[in-house]
Amino acid sequence: MDNPFSLSNKTAFIAGASRGIGLGIARAMANAGAHVILAARSVDALEREAARIREEGGSAEIRTLDFTSAESIRACAASVDPDILVNVSGTNIRKRFETYTPEEYDRVMQTNLHGLFQFTQQVGPKMVARGSGKIVFIGSLMSLLGLPYLTVYAITKSALAGLTRTLAAEWGPHGIQVNCIAPGFILTDLNRQMWQADDMKKWLAGAQANPNMGSPEDCAPLAVFLSSPGADYITGQVIAVDGGYTTTARWPFQP
Repeated sequence: MDNPFSLSNKTAFIAGASRGIGLGIARAMANAGAHVILAARSVDALEREAARIREEGGSAEIRTLDFTSAESIRACAASVDPDILVNVSGTNIRKRFETYTPEEYDRVMQTNLHGLFQFTQQVGPKMVARGSGKIVFIGSLMSLLGLPYLTVYAITKSALAGLTRTLAAEWGPHGIQVNCIAPGFILTDLNRQMWQADDMKKWLAGAQANPNMGSPEDCAPLAVFLSSPGADYITGQVIAVDGGYTTTARWPFQP
């Protein structure tokens, strides 16, 4: 292959592409040559970002997709047949385990897990029939370990890690690779307020090899790689993009 990292002549569908990590991935995939389909509930934001990609020389269109609506999932899935499927969409509610309401539990589970499951179940068979495809789930550090006050979110992200491994095994014989990116402390609209506190910033400085917060752009190159021909022999993996949080720690000792 001339360029194992090129996405030329590929169509990439990114669910949850109106902002944050999803938008960063959509822009990076367009830069790598893919025709990108940006999907989310926020039509105005999607139109604006797709136009920006086109102005910069990329190829982009949009779809409306609401993971809390079975009809929206069905309609969107029926309208696309991508080479690459990236499932980013997610939400979070941080509180004590015993205080989650049934409504909060259902909302996080539907947005972060059930909707992704249903959409992948409807789009994936097209890849199976074609005999090729790349699927990238966006998990979390909660796919790998536990932190407090994130119970329902952690349930969904742990489940995505299991779904990644089982789908990789089931669809591998059909030429499909399935992987999961586990972002660490990436600054997005979902967590921006939490990270304004000085004690959180000080804690992070000693918690991992890289003392800085990450950005959505730090996750995007890995998504491009996992969607490229260069990653054809990589599947069933949960890969952290976390500044070393899951593997390192720092202390004040100096020799």
